[in-house]
Parts: sequence; C-alpha cells; structure tokens
Amino acid sequence: MKQSLTAEWTETITKLVIEELNKAGLAPSGEPRKYVPVGVSARHVHVNREHLDILFGSGYELTKFKDISQPGQFAANEQVTLVGPKGRLEKVRILGPLRKDTQAEIAPSDARRLGVNPPVRQSGVHHGTPGITLIGPKGTVVIEQGCIVAERHIHMTPCEATAFGVQNGQKVQVKINGPRGGLMDEVMIRVRDDFALDMHIDTDDGNAFGLKTGDTLEIIK
Repeated sequence: MKQSLTAEWTETITKLVIEELNKAGLAPSGEPRKYVPVGVSARHVHVNREHLDILFGSGYELTKFKDISQPGQFAANEQVTLVGPKGRLEKVRILGPLRKDTQAEIAPSDARRLGVNPPVRQSGVHHGTPGITLIGPKGTVVIEQGCIVAERHIHMTPCEATAFGVQNGQKVQVKINGPRGGLMDEVMIRVRDDFALDMHIDTDDGNAFGLKTGDTLEIIK
C-alpha cells in the first residue's frame, strides 16, 4: 500500500514538473510541448473607422481598458448594444485596435437570445454570416454580415508550432482535466510571428468544461 502511494505521488509530481517545463518552453529535448494556457473570451465586437465614427462621433478614438493576451490588442472602455430579431445584449465591449471590417463575436447562447444563427467561423471570415445591429451613444450601425461564433483556436509563434509539432491551419484535440473534464475537438492552430501562446474559447465552452482564463490544457494531436 505504501509503495503504491509512493508510485502515485512520483507520477503526479513528475507530471506537474513536466507541465511547468512545458509552460516555460523548457520541455526535455526531443519531447514535444503539450500544454497551453486558455483564455475564455466573452462576447465582443471589432469595429472599423467608419463605424466607430457613427457609433461614438466623428474622429473618436478608442480608449484602453486593459491589454489582452495578443500583443498590441486591448479591451476598450467603449461598449455598444447588440440588437437582433428577438432581443438585445447591452454593454458589449469593443476590442481594439480598429479592424478593416466590423465583426461581432458571440457565444451560441447569445445567438439564441438575439434570434440569430451565426456559423462557427475564424475571425475575419464573414461570407455567408448574418448581420447584426450595433447601437452606440451617438448612432446606430447595421452590418449586413459579420456576426459569428468564433472558432476555437490556439495562437502560437512559428517556433512554438515547431516545439508542439503542429502546423498553421491544423486542427487538434485539447484535453481538459477536472470534474467537468473532457475533450474539445476542432481546435484550429493559428501561427504568426507576433502571436502570444494562448487558446481562445467562448464563455459557453468555458462554462461547459468548468474553465477559467489562465487554466492549462493539453494538446492531443
């Protein structure tokens, strides 16, 4: 019995040490990295210059509330109301900086409340997506397309992709431990030089698996 407990503790401690080494980019030579931090992303919008002027006034500039995980991106103090055929969502935060196209990223539960049926899409891919109405303090914008449920994805640099043994555009499974653990399928790998390692999921996924921002998950290819 004592020997069995010792073996279990050794296995547990070894796993924790390897996990910490992975997170620090110090995995033993020849062993691929496995663990990524997760960020649970609440509903939000991206706006372009034209629409920001309509919503908040000509020449208005976003003001930073806080930085978010990806370099140069931030949550703004500015918020809008989203309106769909069946309901509305108030105090939806804008993320900066400005984008080429205005986009609303919502969870499936948000979509049911609004009465829209957005597909699961990568950010910026708007063809065939429904529109939505945005209301700001100075005006209203109706976009004809751009309402999406964001695809689960993991940001990483090319060096990190090599360390994990994955490629841009590859889809992987991610394992979640704990009392509400399980596997997430269809997680897209997104690789770019200026990315910071982070997995992005929406609040519905976070609630379903009992996750919070900063938790560590394991990539399973």
